[in-house]
Amino acid sequence: MGVRWSGQQVGLDGIGTDAALPGMRGLLRSVRTPEFAGTVFHEVEARSVLNRVPSSSPMPFGWTVNPYRGCSHACTYCLDGATPVLTADGRSRPIGELRAGDEVVGTVPDARGRRRFVRTPVLARWSTHRRAQRVVLDDGTLLVTSAEHRFLTRGGWAHVRPGRCRASADRPHLRPGSELAGPGAAAMPGRPRPDGYAQGYLCGLARADAVRGRVTAAPFPSAWVELEALARAHHLLTSRPVVAHGPDRAPRPAAGGVAAVAGERPSPAAWPDRPGPGWSAGFLGGVLDVCGEVSAGVLRVVPADEVLTRATVEALRRLGFRVASEPSGRPGGRALRVLGGAAEQLRLVAAADPAVARVRDVGGALVEEPPDGAPRVVDVEDTGEIVPMVDITTGTGDFVAAGVVSHNCFARNTHTYLDLDAGADFDSQIVVKVNVARVLERELARPGWRREHVAMGTNTDPYQRAEGRYRLMPGVISALARSGTPFSILTKGTVLTRDLPELAAANADVRVGTGVSIALLDRGLQARLEPGTPSPRARLDLVRRITDAGLPCGVMVAPVLPWLTDSEEALDAVLAEIAAAGATGATVLALHLRPGTREWFLQWLAREYPKLLPRYERLYRRGANADREYRTALHRRVVPLLARHGLDRRDPAAGDPASRKPVRDLGWTRQEEPPAVPDPRAGQLSLL
Repeated sequence: MGVRWSGQQVGLDGIGTDAALPGMRGLLRSVRTPEFAGTVFHEVEARSVLNRVPSSSPMPFGWTVNPYRGCSHACTYCLDGATPVLTADGRSRPIGELRAGDEVVGTVPDARGRRRFVRTPVLARWSTHRRAQRVVLDDGTLLVTSAEHRFLTRGGWAHVRPGRCRASADRPHLRPGSELAGPGAAAMPGRPRPDGYAQGYLCGLARADAVRGRVTAAPFPSAWVELEALARAHHLLTSRPVVAHGPDRAPRPAAGGVAAVAGERPSPAAWPDRPGPGWSAGFLGGVLDVCGEVSAGVLRVVPADEVLTRATVEALRRLGFRVASEPSGRPGGRALRVLGGAAEQLRLVAAADPAVARVRDVGGALVEEPPDGAPRVVDVEDTGEIVPMVDITTGTGDFVAAGVVSHNCFARNTHTYLDLDAGADFDSQIVVKVNVARVLERELARPGWRREHVAMGTNTDPYQRAEGRYRLMPGVISALARSGTPFSILTKGTVLTRDLPELAAANADVRVGTGVSIALLDRGLQARLEPGTPSPRARLDLVRRITDAGLPCGVMVAPVLPWLTDSEEALDAVLAEIAAAGATGATVLALHLRPGTREWFLQWLAREYPKLLPRYERLYRRGANADREYRTALHRRVVPLLARHGLDRRDPAAGDPASRKPVRDLGWTRQEEPPAVPDPRAGQLSLL
């Protein structure tokens, strides 16, 4: 799996001795949850959680605690922003326009293992730039995705491109001929209305309501016509002229809106001599808005007389639908059902475009192959281009994109150059030490414990998104405070605000320090550089809330980008904002380009600032660090700015002054001297 768990395994006498994973005896359970699609949480009982930092490390503290191994901050980047996604109201929106809280259509397996469509919320949205892959399907669909993206095929989930899984096995991937699950492109709504649609819709709506009006003696519009349909009728009537029949009458606009239809109610619009596909689509939309009924995800049309039934069947057949007639459940009544399952039902909704939301709902319908066959992959092409991409996290872990079922894929953060060592421990396999508080309390109670400073967040963020689910940190804070142990927390997660009361209470008994990273203020540059991360303003607000709670909070201004964010004016502006937010100290660090990160960043630079590429290649020619001359110049620029804004004070978040190393070795709150070539592990301290 790539994560070194052996040192944390519970022995044969521990809880949960079944080997749920190879080499993982003692694992309590492995959990997949919809809100963290693509991530597996391995819940373990750790034997020890208080970790000694090696004496050779440049860190200014001797002990760490990591409730998690790995980080669920990982963002997911998958599809071109224009890719249409099927929304819960039966319509579609580009994935780039979706936001958390919107509802889309996902899938879940039923008791028999068959997938069914369901409504599901968008929990998160991510964006970045990725190398584009072009997936061409035999129905004409063209999808632009990342290589890591996954689609549901006949054989299960498959990535777009081949690669290696964490178990060193070849991952399933798309090939020419792969059959994808989903209703197909024809079932995706959003196409322009064809000629004749408006006339057909008004005719269908008026005739369907007139039939029911004869039964109920209600005037048009009757109570059967819902507001959504009335609003569309009003819009269609007022947006085009209505021709009044008779040789002495000139065309006039239908200023009366729906009343114009009411005036024609005794003699509904005549059938056209040669109804075309546009008129037929509109007619079906009007009929569905009055006579459409949905039960268990199946749409039926229940006309009230034979004339309307015959006209509806003819319109359906004109558009290529096969129809079945079945008892409606009403005395003597018949219902029409389109054959072909949810795929054809969605195609009908896309073509007819009814206004009433309830008849567009496919929740509960089976995910079945379209009558003309599943969408097949024709080709997968690497375009070689880096393009903007978006992914969403949904409650089911999937969604319908361009007519095929698409998974929330996992991909490594493309802004990992902002983190420390994003090695195997920062993948989609997250170890959760569920007993961390209990074990820590036991270790802190040992007679030999000297209450040395304990740092959290230097390797794995303790307030990553998973903490909102597991709530491990309150117990950790309590154990440290009760034992009289000073501690510090470095994070970029706003989940920390939940525990501010506990942190403030602990600060009354022991020294508590916190830290947040803020690299720059330019929102446009930040969005291009670190998509999917909290905005600078959100981070400043986090600093403000921490200091308002009476806690010290240091800020790491990192990474500073040469010739982009390293000018005196830019640094002065960001430090001024940091000081105004109440930060108790700041550190400024230049960009660190370790292998893996270097390649991605230089690609980004070549696209966004091509003229700077040769200068960066010279500046970082010796490795991951900028050359000494640049770091010396940056140091001289920063020192007076830190002093000007009162940010050159020693910050307890960096470590206890009595610890075995001085704070300035790390450069946490001041940049007093340019370091030599530092250990890359300490280069950016995970940047909170």
